Amino acid sequence: MRKNFVEELRWRGMLAQMMPGTEELLQKEMVTAYLGTDPTADSLHIGHLCGIMMLRHLQRCGHKPIILVGGATGMIGDPSGKSQERNLLNDETLRHNQECIKAQVAKFLDFESKDDNAALMVNNYDWMKNFTFLDFAREVGKHITVNYMMAKESVQQRLNGTARDGLSFTEFTYQLLQGYDFLYLYQHYGVKLQLGGNDQWGNMTTGTELIRRTLGNEVETFALTCPLITKADGKKFGKTESGNIWLDRNRTTPYKFYQFWLNVSDEDAERYIKIFTSLEKDVIDALVEEHKQDPGRRVLQRRLAEEVTVMVHSREDLETAIEASNILFGKSTKEALERLDEQTFLDVFDGVPQFEIDKDQLGQPAIEVLTAAAPVFPSKGEMRKMVQGGGVSLNKEKLTDQNRLITAEDLIDGKYLLAQKGKKNYFLLVVK
Repeated sequence: MRKNFVEELRWRGMLAQMMPGTEELLQKEMVTAYLGTDPTADSLHIGHLCGIMMLRHLQRCGHKPIILVGGATGMIGDPSGKSQERNLLNDETLRHNQECIKAQVAKFLDFESKDDNAALMVNNYDWMKNFTFLDFAREVGKHITVNYMMAKESVQQRLNGTARDGLSFTEFTYQLLQGYDFLYLYQHYGVKLQLGGNDQWGNMTTGTELIRRTLGNEVETFALTCPLITKADGKKFGKTESGNIWLDRNRTTPYKFYQFWLNVSDEDAERYIKIFTSLEKDVIDALVEEHKQDPGRRVLQRRLAEEVTVMVHSREDLETAIEASNILFGKSTKEALERLDEQTFLDVFDGVPQFEIDKDQLGQPAIEVLTAAAPVFPSKGEMRKMVQGGGVSLNKEKLTDQNRLITAEDLIDGKYLLAQKGKKNYFLLVVK
């Protein structure tokens, strides 16, 4: 008896809508299902993770996942949930983005499996690039009425003036293109189920309708969606003040990625640990119970941050992120500081007061550098007092002599000096 995919999604809070008969089909046979993603960047961000996790659970329940990279549709843009048309990409950029995305998704899905349910990645540009407009109008356009397309909520929103620019013909045809993907995948790969976010429901049902009208009423295909993930306060999930949280370490460092999950609210942690990890129900229930006993320990957030960081990056990256977190909040050493790459170092000390000093000011006593060159201390008297009391550190090493010379040898990455007053007051000196 295969594991029930729908039941798995249901208890995890990952099921929004599905067409009648979907669950029965999944229990009856190994189902090939696909989920589409647009290659508009060379990395996915955590807003894509719910869909990717759906495919992961699908494969673990014995079914075959296909991820469709929308090379053709990415050249157009989908009006669902968007108020503006998106930028169009060229072929070279699309191919590059596709390869980067596959490398990321390979951490969640098994593309190398010898079993029948090995994951597959396809690009709709491959079957759309030679499809002429006349062929498309004849083979696809004739089956779906404008009335049917106009009734879709995503189209209505754009037409009724909730968006500034109206709806271009290009975007209007998007649901036909997505519908044709489903038809093509059914015919060539035996795909019977499309997965996606709940904002895609209209496009997905257009696909099942197109298949029925093209191939006959006896052909049954299905659609299933996950809810759009939000934060407890209703705001968009995955966005921070500095923008998206990316899966690519060059866009979002593993430290910053780890910190994002570590800092979610208790309520969100309880939802997210079900959605964004593969932990079983009994493990999660026990973690939730443990968290409730002592919320201050942040058991849920720590486990969530650990699981997702290891899955997206690696165990080693997790350990580095934890060590980097301890630099601010726990005991740490100069060696730990020096182990950080520059971007992570800057991420750790993001938001602490920074002072620029000229490299000519190196070679002076610490008391000059930390009062005159950079006003870490308002006066030399105050600094002397704090040094005597053991309350001043440079690069995590206690400063015992205020007249000790600060030299280029002291700099981290050849340009940073970290001063600390007491336990929690940090200052970053940047040598120019």
